[in-house]
Amino acid sequence: MTDADRASDIFGIGTFDAGAGVFPAVVVGDEAADLRPLLPHVARTGDLLAEWDTNLDAIAAAIDGGDEAGERLLEWRSIRDLHALPPMQPVGPILAAGANYREHILQMSVAHRLGREDATEQELWDEAAIENDQRRRSGDPYIWTGLPSAVCGAFDDVQLPDYGDDLDWEVELGVVIGRSCHRIAADEVHEVVAGYTIVNDLTARTLVPRPDMALIGTDWFRAKNQPTFFPTGPVIVPARFVPDPTALRIRLLLNGEVKQDSLTDDLLFDIPSLIAYASSVARLQPGDLLITGSPAGNGSHWGRFLQEGDVMEATITGLGTQRNRVLAARGEQPPWQASRA
Repeated sequence: MTDADRASDIFGIGTFDAGAGVFPAVVVGDEAADLRPLLPHVARTGDLLAEWDTNLDAIAAAIDGGDEAGERLLEWRSIRDLHALPPMQPVGPILAAGANYREHILQMSVAHRLGREDATEQELWDEAAIENDQRRRSGDPYIWTGLPSAVCGAFDDVQLPDYGDDLDWEVELGVVIGRSCHRIAADEVHEVVAGYTIVNDLTARTLVPRPDMALIGTDWFRAKNQPTFFPTGPVIVPARFVPDPTALRIRLLLNGEVKQDSLTDDLLFDIPSLIAYASSVARLQPGDLLITGSPAGNGSHWGRFLQEGDVMEATITGLGTQRNRVLAARGEQPPWQASRA
């Protein structure tokens, strides 16, 4: 770790495996250090949340040399020599905001012809714009839940599903909850946000519709919760280092070609609104992960979905970069599909 890295005072929190076991780490630049010698009470990253600010202060002092004894306890190694795991495994369901970027909604309305059957593409776009501007003014966020078992690391391979050929990418800003809250006001949300991370919410588009259940219509469970469908990380960047989460750039490259490139200011409902809404229904707990929706540029818009051998690189300003290779499907017919044969 260089003096310039130390001078930045910015660090992330991650979880890594060095081959001899999993450990919580502080990350600066491209190096990581096991936190357990410095903070013996911290066996995993989730343990940091109990005294989040105090623990962050101790880490900062050890990094910048203010705590010389603590500095000597941090043994730095290249993250290239480590396996990056999800920085903090969610303790409960993932809270996911759907249809929360204006331009993304308009693109999807055109791509999937969500509107009048006789409407032109421009009419579909314009009518969706009117509807969503009204929703922003007087509507509520839409939140569904994902499973922690679908989470994988920022550099892990992702696997195509065994059914369908339209696995889609959706890079999103993830928010880690640091304190328990219920019915919190939007202007108090900053008190419960621990930090931010990158999440790619992969979606098997073929599996979304449920024509056999027209009254319900969609099935997010099977479309979004298969193993490796939530690449997360590589780190959690503490909220103290992200002064304006509405000014972050989200980018996704597919085999080096830009597919998503937007700012988080295109959110219909901002982070305080999302957390206030979610907490009006459920009690949020430390370690809960809320993902805030994906901007424009998904595969549905491009007419190009993930294929074996593809490489996705997802970046959000100040939060690092994910890199995931796409593996072939296992080739096993899903039991629920086999039963229809």
